[in-house]
Amino acid sequence: MAIAEKYTKQIERTFAKYPDKRSAVMPLLYMAQEEYGYVNQQGINEVAALCELDPTQVKSIAGFYTMYSEQPKGKYWLQVCTDLACALRGADQFHEALKEELGVEEGGTTEDGLFTVEHVMCLAACDKAPMLQCNFHFHENLNMEKMRPLLDEWRAEAQKEVKS
Repeated sequence: MAIAEKYTKQIERTFAKYPDKRSAVMPLLYMAQEEYGYVNQQGINEVAALCELDPTQVKSIAGFYTMYSEQPKGKYWLQVCTDLACALRGADQFHEALKEELGVEEGGTTEDGLFTVEHVMCLAACDKAPMLQCNFHFHENLNMEKMRPLLDEWRAEAQKEVKS
């Protein structure tokens, strides 16, 4: 079990928070997603075994919540909020410019596998739009001049990991 071996301490801390193992499914799914880059069948099976549940129960949870991806994504999952409030602050134009900058279509991943760009509805930061969530971390009040250094930083980070 890859996540059980790699995330032993996190799993122990997670189980300590919940009186019933089934309550730990969502945090464990995050660990599986981090390990595999998305919630795949192996991750679902591992979480199910850890929580003593049927894999179908775990899959139904992963499928219901949008924060879990059941398809492979880039190393950096860029989710741009484009709901009405954000659109009024330029989110649609920012989203289009970001896709153009990275050379991807909606939901696409760059050829190097680093970036996946998707639009989402409501990340609850309307007053700070255009904004995006990258691997569950917010970046707010964006434009492409602010975004390019972030992209460069993430590329450099990924390059360091490859060399390590």
